[in-house]
Amino acid sequence: MSRVIRAALFQTAWTGDKESMIQVHEQAARDAAAQGAQVLCFQELFYGPYFCQVQDKAFYEYAEQIPEGPTVQRFQALAKELGIVLVLPMYEEEQPGVLYNTAAVIDADGSYLGKYRKTHIPQVQGFWEKFYFRPGNSGWPVFDTAVGRIGVYICYDRHFPEGWRALGLAGAEIVFNPSATSRGLSAYLWQLEQPAAAVANEYFVGAINRVGVEELGDNDFYGTTYFVDPEAQFVGEVASDKETELVVRDLDMAKLREVRDRWQFYRDRTPGTYGPLTAP
Repeated sequence: MSRVIRAALFQTAWTGDKESMIQVHEQAARDAAAQGAQVLCFQELFYGPYFCQVQDKAFYEYAEQIPEGPTVQRFQALAKELGIVLVLPMYEEEQPGVLYNTAAVIDADGSYLGKYRKTHIPQVQGFWEKFYFRPGNSGWPVFDTAVGRIGVYICYDRHFPEGWRALGLAGAEIVFNPSATSRGLSAYLWQLEQPAAAVANEYFVGAINRVGVEELGDNDFYGTTYFVDPEAQFVGEVASDKETELVVRDLDMAKLREVRDRWQFYRDRTPGTYGPLTAP
């Protein structure tokens, strides 16, 4: 019997301050719920600029505790009000000086389900993330939500196939990849890697990217947010490369069984031969 999940992604530009950015995302959640969306994921570090274009300790102030901090609690109340699952990519302070790039997952009843901490941290021109984040230590959790089993992989993680596979082995049906990625650097990979991951691991992927050029640098964030199915087919249109956009799509979970019955990638794995892959 078919099970359809109406899922949403939101891409937007930096507004100039944290409070107005949060308000824009609150309205996006209301708009998504009004369109019948059951789950919504925001972009990487959603309530701030992409401050990793510079190395400035002033931006440590954007970090909050998860789930005790004010933003998670604010969106817990909103999730409960709207009856929607929310994925909140945030800057997390575990304790002073211990900071992570993290996504909090909130269920449709407002309960906090847990977090994923970004595992792979870049340190290249315009993406000075090691200045701000420790590598994640959460593993690759899959969250049992009101809409099904979802996972999260964050931005630079997408270049590493191991986490994609770990999420599939743990039973993920949809994996969200919130990002801040720049036109001149990675656009040629954007519509290649994530569809390939969806095929290789036989689940849906929701890929989210912010838009615009921010005052901190010349990174041109090119949007083009999309959902892709396990046959590498985009679900509906790809979003604008310049404008704020809410993407709402129906994902037919029957596609997962259909594809897995056709291509037995999980059956035909040979993990006993993969030991060298984990060698330093």
